[in-house]
Amino acid sequence: MEIKVVKQILEWNKDCSNEIKEILKNKNVYLINVMGSPGTGKTSLIIEFIKNLKDKYNIAIIEGDIAGQVDAEKIDSLGISVVQLNTDGACHLEAMSIKNVLEYFDLNEIDIILIENIGNLVCPAEFDIGEDMKIAILSIPEGDDKVEKYPLLFSRANAIVLNKYDMMPYFDFDDEKVERNIKRLNFASDVFKVSSRTGEGLNSLVTYIEDKVKTRIKK
Repeated sequence: MEIKVVKQILEWNKDCSNEIKEILKNKNVYLINVMGSPGTGKTSLIIEFIKNLKDKYNIAIIEGDIAGQVDAEKIDSLGISVVQLNTDGACHLEAMSIKNVLEYFDLNEIDIILIENIGNLVCPAEFDIGEDMKIAILSIPEGDDKVEKYPLLFSRANAIVLNKYDMMPYFDFDDEKVERNIKRLNFASDVFKVSSRTGEGLNSLVTYIEDKVKTRIKK
């Protein structure tokens, strides 16, 4: 019975995710779901995306957290439309929550929506939320065993970012092993080595995102 209930929840979420895809496709809005552990640098990377793309595209942010609005305040200070979505304990965002939040945006005026999912390597990967792109972030201080321990997130991501790459000299992190493990799970994924602090690798990542966005948005 429990397995059946879980299956029903996932099927219901999938239906809602497809509704979101249709809504945003009709509005020519590109949706990106950014996932990773707490402290992996999701907010910092989203801020860099904003800085690099805001002159070309109208961007909005959905900031997911269990509680608080610290990261949303950082985004708001940049003059970007942002909605804080708190789950009050849930470890992931679901499609229905995203669909409800869309009502707070004028989708006729937006090109890209970036979602910062709850800091978690497990639950967010299980739920499609209408996104066009999944980005998984793994920071160097977290260790090089995470792809093996938490394979679902990395198997489903379109792009995988090895963040805080400037810290490689200070940690025993085998990036070649990580890339091999990623490719075993998800051969089609693209891997980027990035530091939002130094700017290393950001141009390649931003160009990759923009190339994908151009398939939906004509500028």
